[in-house]
Amino acid sequence: MGRPKSFEPDVVIARAMETFWTKGYTETSPADLAEATGVAKGSLYHSFGSKRQLFARALDLYGRMGSEVTEEFLSRPGTAKDRLRAYFLLLVDMDLEGPVRRGCLAQNTVTELGGRDEEATRAVHRMEERMVELFAARIERGRRDGDVDRGVDAREQALYLQTVLAGLRVMTRTYDRPVLLRIIDTALAGL
Repeated sequence: MGRPKSFEPDVVIARAMETFWTKGYTETSPADLAEATGVAKGSLYHSFGSKRQLFARALDLYGRMGSEVTEEFLSRPGTAKDRLRAYFLLLVDMDLEGPVRRGCLAQNTVTELGGRDEEATRAVHRMEERMVELFAARIERGRRDGDVDRGVDAREQALYLQTVLAGLRVMTRTYDRPVLLRIIDTALAGL
């Protein structure tokens, strides 16, 4: 009879996510994952399969967390423009914090693996589509509330904003906050 697991799978996945986010998929070694999670390599692979399978679970967690934060943030009182601006600022400020500017795990993944790893590309696409849905819903709410022009196509504007956000998340690795704030304000001027 095997020994029972002595770790919480969700905690392990979260720690692995942080490691992949900081180092990238390719540069994260099994030893890095064992150190970050506190779980021996053999136990990691026995519980989660391959490094690739653990990465898929980490991407899924990242997407769920991002969706929850986005929904909560956009549902707060205020105009669509105010809520979207506050949300973009939150992400930019999070990306600028800390000793390493690591940007967004989704955008880092598509930059590193997009076009070469279908599963990772699909995972990022699902995350992006979810953001588009959430942005479009908030813009549509703004149209109903009268704080967004009725002529604005919510889906098209949401696609545009997701594109800007993806670029912003990459740019946080090299640009300073004032430049990023000007980009946000320019992107939201159409609301």
